[in-house]
Amino acid sequence: MKILGISGSPRKADRSGVHKLVQTVLDNTGFDYDFVSLKGKTIAGCIACLGCVKDNICKVEDDLFNLRDKIVEADAYVVGAPNYYSTFNATTHAFLERWFQFRHQEGDTLWGKLGVAVGVGGTSGQFPADEIEKFFLYNFVETVAKVTGQGAASCYTCGHGETCKVGIPHLLHGEGFKITDDIIPDVTKQPEVITSAVEAGKLLGQRLGQEHDRMAVTKKMQGRMMAMFESAV
Repeated sequence: MKILGISGSPRKADRSGVHKLVQTVLDNTGFDYDFVSLKGKTIAGCIACLGCVKDNICKVEDDLFNLRDKIVEADAYVVGAPNYYSTFNATTHAFLERWFQFRHQEGDTLWGKLGVAVGVGGTSGQFPADEIEKFFLYNFVETVAKVTGQGAASCYTCGHGETCKVGIPHLLHGEGFKITDDIIPDVTKQPEVITSAVEAGKLLGQRLGQEHDRMAVTKKMQGRMMAMFESAV
């Protein structure tokens, strides 16, 4: 069994709450893993060329090409992304959007696998985690856990965080505050978030170690998606 971890954050590892939480989840699974940061990578969105229809291989030539084998070979995924405008950032979206290549002719490459969704935001990471879960569902990947935390919004380091009235620091701390290290959010200083990441990793490891039945998971996810469609009608 192998797990693929993906950090969709554009920040360096030591400044990224997403990177730290994905790493924590992976470290607690008990399984081998690959961890890939999308920082600096060029990954375009799907261009609807349908070049992948015949063989389920995307024909767009960019950095996703070299990640395809890792996606295929993984038995589970830990995908994390930052909160951008109450969704997730474009690079992570493009990465998951290009999973469309696996769907043709009842392509079951991803069906029945397991996933953990990780989200970090200036106020909440719930939005990106929910979006990742949705992409998992469309590919019949079961989300066994979601981990969300509060990270340092760019407003803390932009140079105007103490005076800008619409920035996250002002919204959280009010008038007259000073930006100091102790008020800048950091997931590693949030015990409940780290505990959540540790428990998510353990749960994912337990599920993978219990003679994981991909067909049973696939049927469950198909039923869940149909229920979602029916409720929307």
